[in-house]
Amino acid sequence: MVQLARHHDGHTLTRLDELAQREDVSANFLVQILNDLKRDGLIESKRGKAGGYLLARAPREISLFEITQAVESGLLRLNIAVEGESGSAVKAAWDQASQALTKELKSITLDTLGTQSPMFYI
Repeated sequence: MVQLARHHDGHTLTRLDELAQREDVSANFLVQILNDLKRDGLIESKRGKAGGYLLARAPREISLFEITQAVESGLLRLNIAVEGESGSAVKAAWDQASQALTKELKSITLDTLGTQSPMFYI
C-alpha cells in the first residue's frame, strides 16, 4: 500500500512484479494480499499486459486500520473463551490494548506513514 501511495496520481497502474520487487516479497504471496485489499475496496486492479494496481482513494483517506482489517480482520479481537479466575482480567486487558491500537491505526494514513513517528504505549 505504501508503494501504491508513493506513486498515486489516480490513474497510473503499478504492475505486480514491480511491487513484489520493491518490497522483496514473492508475487504469489503479494497477490493474495492484493486480493484482500481489492475485496475491501482499498485498491483497484486492471488485467492484461498494461494492467496493474492503484489505490481506490487518495492516500490521505486510507488508514492503517482499514488495511489491517482487510488483510487480518481478527488481529485486534481476543478469540479465546473467558473462563477461570484470570479470564475476565485477561480479556479486559486485551480489550484496552486493542482499543488503544485501533485508535493509533486509525490516526495513521498512507500519506503520513513516511513522515510520522508513531508512539505505541504498552
